[in-house]
Amino acid sequence: MEIILLEKVQNLGDLGEKVNVKAGFGRNFLIPAGKAIPATEANTAEFEARRAELEKVAAEKLAVAQARADKLAEVSITITRKASDEGKLFGSVSNIDVADAITEAGVEVTKADVRMPDGAIRTTGEFDIALHFHTDVDAKLTVTVAAE
Repeated sequence: MEIILLEKVQNLGDLGEKVNVKAGFGRNFLIPAGKAIPATEANTAEFEARRAELEKVAAEKLAVAQARADKLAEVSITITRKASDEGKLFGSVSNIDVADAITEAGVEVTKADVRMPDGAIRTTGEFDIALHFHTDVDAKLTVTVAAE
């Protein structure tokens, strides 16, 4: 299935590129999410007419994401939880907890922005957390988990 991308999609292409994707990925994800349109002659003409508007919107999204990442450089997060004497938490610290702590510190972050590839944190200590704001903007934050 050939589609035209309406925004940059990671590992697929940039705004305006015609790419071939599997039919299910295009029909079930990209098109309903507003990230792409089918590459027909009518859609191609419509896209070319709207190209400047879409590029302006993409640039604004990138600027907002970059501003959020720059604000994050000034933030330090400490999360306290009940823990045993060995440093194991009674429970865990998930991406929701990290997102809430960052939002309380003054930077708006959703749970989808927080990337924890190793899963939830179950011990005390310092952990590097990756934040993904945009396909071009990633940030790192050190979160300290302390015992109560």
